[in-house]
Amino acid sequence: MRIGIVSAPPQRMAPPDYVLSLAKGMESMGHRADVIDMWTEDGFKLPAYEYIAVVSEPVSFFSGKLPVNIAKILSAGSSLGGKKSAAFIKKAGLFSGRALSNLMRAMEKEGMVVNWSDILFNPPHAEAMGKHIGA
Repeated sequence: MRIGIVSAPPQRMAPPDYVLSLAKGMESMGHRADVIDMWTEDGFKLPAYEYIAVVSEPVSFFSGKLPVNIAKILSAGSSLGGKKSAAFIKKAGLFSGRALSNLMRAMEKEGMVVNWSDILFNPPHAEAMGKHIGA
């Protein structure tokens, strides 16, 4: 299965290690996982994937808010309605659960079907979660 992983860290940077570990776990199960950087790429190629995983973290320790570009990249990809997807938040701060809820709400607003969501604690945990996608 072709999986697009949208890496959405709070500031411009290379994809974090937990995103790469998630992709590694998916690839170990025979899937093709492509990491899409939210800060440098647009969302026009998202409809080409069979499954979309969005990975982010809260913008601050005391906030459940997400980076503003998440809504922009998801709305740029037309025809995401009915697309199976997963939402992942890196555990960072007190309101990671609220951030996960906000991420799922943004994805469902675009018509995506979120059938998997979780809070990632570290890269080994992210790799283990990646092995469950599509299983």
